[in-house]
Amino acid sequence: MKKAVIIYGAPGAGKGTQANLLSAAKGLIHFDTGKFLELIVHDEDKQKNPEIKKEAKLFDTGKLLSPTWVLKIVKEKTGEIAKAGFSVVYSGSPRTLYEAFGSMYDPDSGEKTSPKSSTGGLIAFLENVYGKKNISVILLKVKSASSIQRNSNRKICSACGTVIMYNDTTHHHTTCPVCGGHLRKRTLDDPEVIKARLIEYEKRTAPIISEIKKRGYKVNEIDGEPAPYEVHKKVIKLLNR
Repeated sequence: MKKAVIIYGAPGAGKGTQANLLSAAKGLIHFDTGKFLELIVHDEDKQKNPEIKKEAKLFDTGKLLSPTWVLKIVKEKTGEIAKAGFSVVYSGSPRTLYEAFGSMYDPDSGEKTSPKSSTGGLIAFLENVYGKKNISVILLKVKSASSIQRNSNRKICSACGTVIMYNDTTHHHTTCPVCGGHLRKRTLDDPEVIKARLIEYEKRTAPIISEIKKRGYKVNEIDGEPAPYEVHKKVIKLLNR
């Protein structure tokens, strides 16, 4: 049976790492919406598009992208994955009440509203294509200090996306050990930007957890502080129940 897994957690909690490990272990498609949207907003061929230019500015200052735009893009891609017959795992998406539950919430304020027309969110979309019983929600818990430390001490391969955590043995690396691509620091990984992202997370993303619980989902909390492989074992154990 195909399934959808949503992994939540603050920036630096290890959402992407766990989604990648789960993808490798169980064959789910890791739909990294953050990376997917980053590629779109930084596409040089699209910078003359006013909408893309606006979203790029939000992205580069640590703000969440416009929920209406994100929901449209994410649902389109999710539909392609489901139509191809694959299970899917998300790392931190949907990020706002509007993205999760659609037009019953105002896309900017997050307040409940009475829309003239109905737009379903990603949760309803997943229920439609995968079935509610086949949706699992995981919340990785880490301290704010860990989030800042992890994000500000890493680089990303510009070619394959491999994440390199900098320490005494890796701080001098300039090329990816996997493919030889150039290593770069993301705009998002500046300490001040990370702090802004943590505030945005608490303000706009965390309330989704409460609403998901109200809708009958169990939110499975897992300690994200241990080494990734230790966290991965707990994730696999949970999904094998």
